[in-house]
Amino acid sequence: MYKLGRGNRDKVQQFMAITGASEKVALQALKASDWHLEGAFDFFYSQPQISAVNTRHLEDIFNRYKEPDADMIMVEGVSQLCNDLQVEPQDIVMPYSPVWCEQLVISWHMKAATMCEFTRQEFIGGLQSIGVDSIEKFRAKLPSLRAELKDDNKFREIYNFAFTWAREKGQKSLSLETAIGMWQLLFAERNWPLLDHWCQFLQVRHNKAISRDTWAQLLEFVKSIDPQLSNYDDEGAWPYLIDEFVEYLTDNGLVQRTK
Repeated sequence: MYKLGRGNRDKVQQFMAITGASEKVALQALKASDWHLEGAFDFFYSQPQISAVNTRHLEDIFNRYKEPDADMIMVEGVSQLCNDLQVEPQDIVMPYSPVWCEQLVISWHMKAATMCEFTRQEFIGGLQSIGVDSIEKFRAKLPSLRAELKDDNKFREIYNFAFTWAREKGQKSLSLETAIGMWQLLFAERNWPLLDHWCQFLQVRHNKAISRDTWAQLLEFVKSIDPQLSNYDDEGAWPYLIDEFVEYLTDNGLVQRTK
């Protein structure tokens, strides 16, 4: 346990016994209340997402899916979790395939650093944030998690998170295959009419990894430029790749550009 005097250690144990909270949550609440137990209880129960879940149940859930020889949930555990949640393989909330595994919205809540992996802290902290402590509650929460993608601010956060999360370790850019898969998942939710053309253009003309700047600027393009390109400024400060995409659309008659 965190180095504490005997009196404070006793308070931590008492708090955990009464609330069912983890040591981490107990320390957070007690520190916030200057080590007054009553104040710590008030703090704990005023945080609905924290107080609504039983941390011991979260530990049990994590242990169910973690690797036998590592304190991590890896691909096999994620696959089993998807099965238990009854999530379809191409579901944006937590899609899974044998080739790659994208737990996008869930991973955003968990602040996961790496695709297909959850540390104990990420997993338990994420479920606390979501406010669930059983697979049944988790499953029931999935529709509201999907609905978060309809919120412009959350969509932007999830979109930006996806670039770093989906990169291979040690890489600055996102592989083209992964980037296209992520765009197909994300922009299908937004019904972007040019999505298929964009993916085809990249495969035919680009065939290289995607930089963070291109990733970020594409979202601005999708949000600000209409599908007929009527408000696209050829002299604007768009990345070269997006300028090429506009040229590709017009040269191939895929868009009848209007002014």
